[in-house]
Amino acid sequence: MAKLTKKQKEALQKYDQSKAYSLEEAVRVVKEISNTRFDSSVDIDVRLGVDPRKADQMVRGVASLPHGTGKAVRVLVLCTPDKEEEAKNAGAEFVGLDDYIEQIEKGWTDIDVIITMPTVMAKVGKLGRVLGPRGLMPNPKSGTVTMDVGAAVQEVKAGKIDFKVDKTGIIHASIGKASFAPEQLVENAMELLNTLNKLKPSAAKGTYMKSIYLSSTMSPSVAVDKSTVPGL
Repeated sequence: MAKLTKKQKEALQKYDQSKAYSLEEAVRVVKEISNTRFDSSVDIDVRLGVDPRKADQMVRGVASLPHGTGKAVRVLVLCTPDKEEEAKNAGAEFVGLDDYIEQIEKGWTDIDVIITMPTVMAKVGKLGRVLGPRGLMPNPKSGTVTMDVGAAVQEVKAGKIDFKVDKTGIIHASIGKASFAPEQLVENAMELLNTLNKLKPSAAKGTYMKSIYLSSTMSPSVAVDKSTVPGL
């Protein structure tokens, strides 16, 4: 077991690890125990009562966080020439097609989101081996395969996030920064939780949301009492 640092020990003394807090209290605790010199990300982990190995229990979707993530999102738009200006005007950092496909084939993935068009998916599809493991493959369900590339870029820049349950049944997502006001983090968390609730597969039996935890970069996790979250 890794040895705890002095800061980690101090953080653990500031709250009760055996207690599940209300969402509002958990946010305040996470802000208090965040001790990095940079503006830490605040993350939420939700364990779902699903079996991701079964197609009818896969949970994947998008949520538009009302206060964004606080991160600068680098967007690549793979499109035809007639859409390049639209993508650039919307704020995409990288716009093009064949040249970027070639770069990606060589291993370049210095981006956060890729948006493309249905008409060029035949070209983009061959990048699955590189993009798939990194979670960068465009997908119609997440709104990253669309003819309206300008709107898609704006949505991503404004705080639209894509999430997918991992092989252990957990959803991991960033809901902001430690510098956010508590109310902003609570509202972002609620938006994601409500979205997850709507996506409950009909094939999932028993308890859907098994546990919810909040944490910040390098901080311990704080349990959230599900019964205090409206609508769950």
